[in-house]
Parts: sequence; C-alpha cells; structure tokens
Amino acid sequence: QVRLVESGGGLVQPGGSLKLSCEASGSLFSIHSMRWYRQAPGKQRELVATITKDGSTNYADFLKGRFTISKDNAKDTVNLQITSLNPEDTAVYYCNAHPPSLGVNFTEYDYWGQGTRVTVSS
Repeated sequence: QVRLVESGGGLVQPGGSLKLSCEASGSLFSIHSMRWYRQAPGKQRELVATITKDGSTNYADFLKGRFTISKDNAKDTVNLQITSLNPEDTAVYYCNAHPPSLGVNFTEYDYWGQGTRVTVSS
C-alpha cells in the first residue's frame, strides 16, 4: 500500500499561520523526494516546496521566508509551516512523492494525496 494523507487545512485570517501535515505510507521517504503542491481555483497546479530524502530543501522563489518544509522520518510525516498568509495563498494543497531521478516536471510515477484546502479570508 502507498498512501499520502494531508491534514491541517482550514479557514484562516490574513496574516495568520497554519501547519499542514502529510502522513506517508509505503516507505516513500527512502526513495522519493517529498513535495508540496498547491492549486488555486481556476489556476494551474504549482510546486511550493521540496525536501529530499537527505533533507535538502527548496522553495518557490515567491514563497521564501513564509513557507517551511520539514519531515520526521520516524513518523513518516512531511510538514509545511506557513506564516503571513494572504488571500493569494488560498488553494488546495497536495502532498507529493517524486522519484528525483526522473526530473521535476515528469510526474507520471509520482504519488499524490487527496489534498487539504486552505482558505485565507477576513
């Protein structure tokens, strides 16, 4: 069994913070990079953050300073801490497991969670 389950989304006010979590099964951490994507209504899915199996991280340039990705190998969990939320962050956030040797944009063999919705509104 291979499964990714996201949690932690919800309604937050502008300027607020939240923490998203992704519980992974199937020993994904040992052979995959773990990533967070998001998809806003009417827009294309975009890559938010990546953490490799060795712990290296990477972020979309426009998110630096507000988003922090981390993982706990013992708990098979990937987290995304978000601060200073604004309405443009409203989206469904997806957890993703990606074989790093295939290239960032080649997702045919990726695993995906069902998503957790983040709504930023006053």
